[in-house]
Amino acid sequence: MRPITPIVLRAWTATTCAGAGRAALLDALRDGRSGLRPNDFSRTPIAAFIGRIEGVEDAPLPGGLARWDCRNNRLAWLALQQDGFLDAARAAIARHGPGRVAVLIGTSTSSIGASEEAYARLAPDGGFPPDLQRPEVHTPHSLGGFVREALGARGPCCTVATACSSSAKVFAQAERLLRLGLVDAAVVGGVDSLCQSILYGFHALQLVAPERCRPFDARRQGISLAEAGGYALLERAGADDEARSLLIGWGESSDAHHMAAPHPEGRGAERAALDALARAGLDAGSIDYLNLHGTATPKNDATEAAMVARHFAAPTRASSTKGLTGHTLGAAGIVEAVITLLALEHGFVPGSTGLDAADAELPEAFRALLAPAPQARPLRVALSHSFGFGGSNAVLAFAKDRAALEGARR
Repeated sequence: MRPITPIVLRAWTATTCAGAGRAALLDALRDGRSGLRPNDFSRTPIAAFIGRIEGVEDAPLPGGLARWDCRNNRLAWLALQQDGFLDAARAAIARHGPGRVAVLIGTSTSSIGASEEAYARLAPDGGFPPDLQRPEVHTPHSLGGFVREALGARGPCCTVATACSSSAKVFAQAERLLRLGLVDAAVVGGVDSLCQSILYGFHALQLVAPERCRPFDARRQGISLAEAGGYALLERAGADDEARSLLIGWGESSDAHHMAAPHPEGRGAERAALDALARAGLDAGSIDYLNLHGTATPKNDATEAAMVARHFAAPTRASSTKGLTGHTLGAAGIVEAVITLLALEHGFVPGSTGLDAADAELPEAFRALLAPAPQARPLRVALSHSFGFGGSNAVLAFAKDRAALEGARR
């Protein structure tokens, strides 16, 4: 497999329970401060910690976008307005033309919360209440359609729903479109908001922890569900982009081992990671940091640990940041891509918030890589793992800049 031509990340942002925008997320990463709080979701009385974003309910969409109004699209709009991203995306559309900019968005539930509300408030005739008789918010493509209209783009538009790999896979889709010359820029991202289907569904699978999640810890009990939104603007590299962060590789696989459990040997995840390395023109020993999927469920953590131990060794460092942000489901790929980019830009390894004592049953070679607390360290290249239900896997490779990539390839 030949290495791909690196793609520039012109702008990027994320809004999580740790705060809105990159600065808030960076502060939380450096402090190891979790944004998870006891469950206060009024109609879902489950003992758990969740990552909910404040103020979404109080921020309706602008009048021109009112037909898209629902909680998930409000979160999407809030995230668009952080770190100058909305202006950067619109500038790219003006620069290339609306038809030459793709919008590729990942989500696991889109605006299903609005459909839940509609069924809870059925009209006397059995139909949806008048204020929710808007087809736009009751489709899986609601999120992608909303973001496209909000930006004014007219190029290819796709909403990807492959569970927790959704907003990682959109990076791969964008690279292909750019490489083939079908577009000149791509807005990628993902948004997922909490709703009853999410909380009750994962609770029924016995995957929800009653406390803050503890990825790879001996006392881990499951995931902490959360919501988030984030975006990145991708373009081909130009002469003035030497110092910009780069997407340098990606890998995708679908092992279809089980509807909810990973392959016991992590073969699908392994294939995605090896393909990401091949497309980046790197070997495993060149990688400085791994942002792990690390959900804090016994099977997922054990499977990922075994896969990593087979291929990576010191001085590579690794961590899961879900103890800080929670598991943001379809938004996990973009959130953890942004975390990886922040780590590269600011020269540190994020800690594994919630990790007190690594599970002794995990491979020793893997435990040696884990960073329990943030560590200052120059980083050149890194991988971000995203593994979803049904064996839908994606791994992304990023470089701090062009010089860092060239250094890692030597």
